[in-house]
Amino acid sequence: MRKLPAFAMTLALAAPAMAQDGARSLCADRPGLGTPACTLDKGRVALEVGIIDWTRDEAGPVRSDTIQTGAAVLRAGLTDSLEAQLGWTAFGHTRRRDMMTGTVVKDGGVGDITLAVRQNLHNPDGSGISLALMPYALLPVGGAAIGAGAFGAGLIVPMGVEVSDSVSFALTAQLDAAPDADRDGRHLGYGAVAGLELALSDALSASAELSLYRDRDPTGSATRALTGISVGWQDSGNTQWDIGANIGLNDESPNVQIALGYVRRF
Repeated sequence: MRKLPAFAMTLALAAPAMAQDGARSLCADRPGLGTPACTLDKGRVALEVGIIDWTRDEAGPVRSDTIQTGAAVLRAGLTDSLEAQLGWTAFGHTRRRDMMTGTVVKDGGVGDITLAVRQNLHNPDGSGISLALMPYALLPVGGAAIGAGAFGAGLIVPMGVEVSDSVSFALTAQLDAAPDADRDGRHLGYGAVAGLELALSDALSASAELSLYRDRDPTGSATRALTGISVGWQDSGNTQWDIGANIGLNDESPNVQIALGYVRRF
């Protein structure tokens, strides 16, 4: 963990000092379930922070509530179409209550580190038809509360289609070597997110998404289905406030997720 601040500084300084005015529109990863295909301009750095994320999941007699704060992603534009990312969650808290016995178990701690690069293959500003490849690696430095406990890796393939100046369609495919639930080993996971984004004004945008993910964990396979809506407000060309909510569509999915976040581009 002592190497994390040094790595973050290296990542930020890997991009040239600062891009000039006239940079393309702010390309934020959040909010929402999917991943955009656009990338940051060369020389720009962005910090995306989940101010608070809450998830409720009821499985049988057990109700779980997870709250995370400070889920940050540092992004740096290395070339006109390539960016690097460093993600880390500062703190997470879990509370599990057995509704039959009334027993409550609580835990808290830091999260894992995620390293990723996103290479855009067509239209890095997200205009027209945009396509990218985003391999990532999960480093299990977090605690038992919200950490995975084992190394993970995967490939995300985001695509965007700009239908008009105010309407865009997005599709994100994902293939993972996901950590096992028992925190020892990896298994196959795969899924996709489809979404529709509307530009309601120059500053305000909204999106609706549907996510399906097949998790083939050795302890029991599951298919998670979620639908979500999110809103982002860019009060300037370099900042964004956002809020989103997701609802589980089957018993194998979290019941509800709510997230509030902030993005700042430098």
